[in-house]
Amino acid sequence: GIERHMPRPAERREVDFRAALASVWAEPAARQFTIFVFISMLAYSAADLILEPFAGEVFGLSIGQSTALAGQQNAGTALGMVLVGLMGSLFAGRALGSLRGWRVAGCIASALMLALLAGARPGFPLGAGFFLLGVGNGAFAAAAIASMMQLAGREGEERAGMRMGLWGAAQAIAFGLGGLAGTVLCDIGRAVTGEASTAYSMVFIVEALLFIASAVLAWRIGATQRPIIGKEAQA
Repeated sequence: GIERHMPRPAERREVDFRAALASVWAEPAARQFTIFVFISMLAYSAADLILEPFAGEVFGLSIGQSTALAGQQNAGTALGMVLVGLMGSLFAGRALGSLRGWRVAGCIASALMLALLAGARPGFPLGAGFFLLGVGNGAFAAAAIASMMQLAGREGEERAGMRMGLWGAAQAIAFGLGGLAGTVLCDIGRAVTGEASTAYSMVFIVEALLFIASAVLAWRIGATQRPIIGKEAQA
């Protein structure tokens, strides 16, 4: 009878899920933001696991000293996040409060500091370099999170949860893959060149290029859509 041809509840849920995912992926802003999150988090996590070994191998710092540098980086990250929040509140609707501008600025600042670290050798102010890298990371991260909140419901509240899930999955996959890729590339570079400093420099340059690509994507997200609040620069 007809009942035998009706899809089972599990099948209906699978079809509904795939249809909802395809619908969200078809939205230009959601798709661009997913790619932005993946590439930027790939760059961030690839650097995260090799910064302390870099300080130890290239600069000869002890474990305690390199850990202290990581603390400076984390302090910079916190400052970057607070800075974006303050500027967004104080200059809402103006260029200095633009989430798109802070996404781009954070990615470019991160790329610049990684490029400087790629050429850093003993005598370079490593503490300041780690701190400023953290500021850039914090700025892009805070702006990305705020943008995620805005973009989630922009194309309709009925798919907001699916969009958030898609972006969360992209972040989680990129974070795990980036950490692995950074260490593997460093080992490959060391095996090919025979020098730890050159190997780290190669990885930092790759990460800087990923952040530049992220900056381009960050600028394009929502550029063709109307802002949701007054003159608030494109989320």
